[in-house]
Amino acid sequence: MSMKGQWKTLFHLFWTFVKIAPVTFGGGFAMIPLIEKEVVEKRKWMKSEEVTDVFALSQSVPGAVAINSATFIGHRIAGMKGAMAAMIGVSLPTFFIVLALGILYFFIQDNPKIESAFISIRASIVAIIAYAAMKIGKTAVVDKSTLCILLAGIPVLFFLHPVIVIVAGAVVGIVTISIKRKLGYDVKMDRKDREEENDFEPFMGAGI
Repeated sequence: MSMKGQWKTLFHLFWTFVKIAPVTFGGGFAMIPLIEKEVVEKRKWMKSEEVTDVFALSQSVPGAVAINSATFIGHRIAGMKGAMAAMIGVSLPTFFIVLALGILYFFIQDNPKIESAFISIRASIVAIIAYAAMKIGKTAVVDKSTLCILLAGIPVLFFLHPVIVIVAGAVVGIVTISIKRKLGYDVKMDRKDREEENDFEPFMGAGI
């Protein structure tokens, strides 16, 4: 890639996360639908499955999920420079918004209209996170074993730290895939592989 092309990509990374950051009131998880739209659908930089992996990894390391996710995505697209561009892009708007709210807080904290607005915002955040969970579920659940891991992981989260659950899920995944391969099963790593296999089933006589 030429120098001009590199700077163009870095600017697009920076500007993409500048646009995303101000509307993620629910934190990193509220970013998922917006990242899906910008990075996967609009820019075609990554696949949905890769974004899902990024969010899983972002929760496994120290730091804010939003900044970690932006950094990982930026690095995946344009290396260290891309990581810096994405990280600065996602951090700057939040920094200035928090700074402005910190200054105005003592003037607006008892305003009933402001309190009502934040009640509605919190309710909207729940809807956004639920939508993000559905989007991730479409790429994460590829067979019966991943569905079982999902169903088992939900109640476990009420008792264990999310990082422990993620590590446990990784171990269970490794063990499950190893057992399947030893038993001679053809392991499908994503939903696309399974859909392509299903498309050929009628022609191969599998549907008979």
